[in-house]
Amino acid sequence: MSLLAVENLSVAFPGHVAVREVSFAIEPGETLALVGESGCGKSVTAFSVMRLLPSNARVVSGRILLDGADLMAASPAEMREVRGKKVSLIQQEPMTSLNPVLSIGAQIGEVIRRHEKVSRRAARARCIELLDLVSIPDAHRRIDDYPHNLSGGMRQRVMIAMAVACGPKLLIADEPTTALDVTTQAQVLDLLDDLRRRLSMAVLLITHDLGVVAQWADRINVMYAGRIVEQAAIRPFFARPMHPYSRGLLGARVDVDADEHYSASRLSEIPGSVGSAAGEAGCPFAPRCPMVETACRAVPPTLLAFEAERHVACPVTLEAARDG
Repeated sequence: MSLLAVENLSVAFPGHVAVREVSFAIEPGETLALVGESGCGKSVTAFSVMRLLPSNARVVSGRILLDGADLMAASPAEMREVRGKKVSLIQQEPMTSLNPVLSIGAQIGEVIRRHEKVSRRAARARCIELLDLVSIPDAHRRIDDYPHNLSGGMRQRVMIAMAVACGPKLLIADEPTTALDVTTQAQVLDLLDDLRRRLSMAVLLITHDLGVVAQWADRINVMYAGRIVEQAAIRPFFARPMHPYSRGLLGARVDVDADEHYSASRLSEIPGSVGSAAGEAGCPFAPRCPMVETACRAVPPTLLAFEAERHVACPVTLEAARDG
């Protein structure tokens, strides 16, 4: 049984559908990447798992199963026990996620005492251990610092310490390296991968950076306009992307580590602008697709199996691949 199974999830905001019939699973201990352009529904999917959607959003349909239990049927009190203990979230910007008037020790300690019946002294000792775990120097001294005393990379490490404080089974990392320099990005991602192995966690990595995905993820789900358009293991995906949108993303990368068909000195671009998931009769990528056919504009896309553990929402591509 999968650790997390999202089944046919659809989420609507007033006037549009942000996520449409999304399904995927995460196995214990693996890193699954969810990628796509800004606004494609990645973060909405993550907040749906945590049951932290804004008040004007609603889940139209679908189930979210954690260890077989449906989180959509859980009460608010039950979800408070799940968040932080079984599933944790690292948000995009640590400066706005941390409370500026509380020390980092107080904020990490609050998570520990919420889920574990320990004294303040024991919680403080555990905080120091966690700060050591995420490689913050002089943890016994920095525990009383406030967020503004720390650099962006250090604040992100504090967020990671908070997220893993109670040993969750699943860690959702929503753009965990946003606004960090390249060196700090690598350090944070190395830390997450090390913690994943040491704590036996699964990680849902939400990003638009395919370079990050290639190095740290086991499998990838590509989203476009609220739908998943391709699912694959990492090596087959980068060796041979199937969906036209996936090909466009790889073609727009610098120093693509794929076959020579996708590597060029001049970057390619995806024409047009991102479509909306609302009101699309057919494939939402059709207006931008170089392989579009008449049927693409009339028939909604569904994920079709191509090979073991590989699915693509493009019958045109699949037909060409099988014929070739």
